[in-house]
Amino acid sequence: QLQLVESGGGLVQPGGSLRLSCANSGFSLDFYAIGWFRQAPGKEREGVACISSFGGTTKYADSVKGRFTISRDNAKKMVYLQMNSLKPEDTGDYYCAAGLPRLAQQAECGANMNIWGKGTLVTVSS
Repeated sequence: QLQLVESGGGLVQPGGSLRLSCANSGFSLDFYAIGWFRQAPGKEREGVACISSFGGTTKYADSVKGRFTISRDNAKKMVYLQMNSLKPEDTGDYYCAAGLPRLAQQAECGANMNIWGKGTLVTVSS
């Protein structure tokens, strides 16, 4: 059974950095696209970053381009989200999710995301 567990959240000052991790305790994630999503208080969940099955393609929300980097290590069954230059508006619960893309090795992180972690809270505040 595929289970995703996020870690690395916490309180950070504006301009600071955090690295979130998403660990898979089940079978191989190699062929899955992986996405990071976030939900701020009172707002809908939004996609933040997406990475293709073997890491060849990444996509980012406009709001985090140039500040966040998604990466994966299939051998360790891990996916990461490096977050730099954090802003108060980056505050929220961050989730990783996995799903098989319609086309192999595509960075598709939409309706195909069907395996979700329970989230980790990121708070950006002075």
